[in-house]
Amino acid sequence: MIAAMNRREFITLLGGAAAWPVAARAQQAGMPVIGFLNPGSPEHLVEPMAAFRKGLSETGYIEGHNLTIEFRWAHNDTGRLPELAADLVRRQVAVIATPGYGAAALAAKAATTTIPIVFSTGGDPVQIGLVASLNRPGGNVTGISYMNAELAPKRLGLLHELVPRAKRFGALLNVDDPVNRVPLPDLQARGADIGLAIEPFYLRSDRDIDLAFASLQERRTEALLVFPSTLLFNRRVQVLTLAARHLAPIIYPAREWAMAGGLMSYGSSFTEQWLQAGIYTGRVLKGEKPAELPILRATKFEFIINLQTAKALGLDIPPTLLGLADEVIE
Repeated sequence: MIAAMNRREFITLLGGAAAWPVAARAQQAGMPVIGFLNPGSPEHLVEPMAAFRKGLSETGYIEGHNLTIEFRWAHNDTGRLPELAADLVRRQVAVIATPGYGAAALAAKAATTTIPIVFSTGGDPVQIGLVASLNRPGGNVTGISYMNAELAPKRLGLLHELVPRAKRFGALLNVDDPVNRVPLPDLQARGADIGLAIEPFYLRSDRDIDLAFASLQERRTEALLVFPSTLLFNRRVQVLTLAARHLAPIIYPAREWAMAGGLMSYGSSFTEQWLQAGIYTGRVLKGEKPAELPILRATKFEFIINLQTAKALGLDIPPTLLGLADEVIE
């Protein structure tokens, strides 16, 4: 009797069976094969993926021309990352790229000490155990830190200035993402210093997002901060729709959120970091050693206000915040 198999498992099985001959032929022809590991889904990352390919092209690599990419998507199930990373190692890819999130990079690092790994993450790669130091990473891992998780206290200050009477703030974060867990105690301590309570909303699924917004009134939560995570970025439409429905003042971790209708955002561009990850992947393919490539850190942080959303929420943006904004969407 054949065991039952869900649709995703079936598609994954077919994809793996079909991909192996392609990778093998590419390697035999001398064409490099990179492994691409991500906790999310491709349909939600079209623009960042285009930026990653652009970064590769800037170093002379074009997918399908002189490069093959083996994609492994976890579809928001971070528990699958170790098996997907192990599969890429078995296929002996030249580099494993994990742009976007630290959980994928950690899974790849656990799977191999020899295949180069290029990551981008919103947190501190030293704190979460990816590299030994920023200047000389050591080992087989290097990449980009866009520092958006570390900017949570700054976002809290901006949000507090918008709603100065609010005392209870919520933090939406993916409990399975190590980048989300590290800055939370610091954020709560900063909040306590100015008389604010910061309550985390731990999320693992779409349903958790719905439940978090449904409980805002019961928890007396007056405003929210969104932490950078695959789950929330992939569910931008869901989060933004719920924010509008519940009239929730929210600050987000990257400009892509404000451009899509979020009230405010502060951080570095998510898409720009994928571009840099593509460039670093190309440099490693050309022979540079990850151990000697310093961790790139974001240097440009943008504060964006969406006045259309503010009006829909019935919020007046203080002139002081408008004066601080790098961009105002009218």
